[in-house]
Amino acid sequence: MRMRFGLVASVMMVLAVLIGRPALSEQRGVRAAGESSPPVPDIVMPPGNAQHGQYIAEHVAMCVECHSGRDRYGNIAAGEKYLGGPIPFMPPSSEWATSIPRNRGLPGYTDGMAMRLLTQGAIGRDGRQLKLPMPRFRMTPQDAADVIAFLRSAR
Repeated sequence: MRMRFGLVASVMMVLAVLIGRPALSEQRGVRAAGESSPPVPDIVMPPGNAQHGQYIAEHVAMCVECHSGRDRYGNIAAGEKYLGGPIPFMPPSSEWATSIPRNRGLPGYTDGMAMRLLTQGAIGRDGRQLKLPMPRFRMTPQDAADVIAFLRSAR
């Protein structure tokens, strides 16, 4: 019985890491207006592989699905990949974003901010948790560097 419980607890811990646990900002709540955002630590980012980053962004993390404009048939519009757009459904609460921003080129993000975004659970430029439906990614530093390299080079 004890061994089975340990196995179940271990599996649950792994799932929590893979799915993403609440970020520190979610656990502590929203900062007060005017409170400064936490500094982004300087990072030594591994060299990114843009081809692998494209694979992750388009087939694993599925960034392309939300961060791209669509035509009248619901298909990703030519030339609109990663340029953002409206959420195609009514958000269930004010906790959700009403539009999806551009992420081609990662405008406004330093490499450190982008790395934090992809490895620490969707922490935005200002240090706050991004609104849903943004997934709480917990990528490895190498996968995040690959996605960053791809999004910075995407045309």
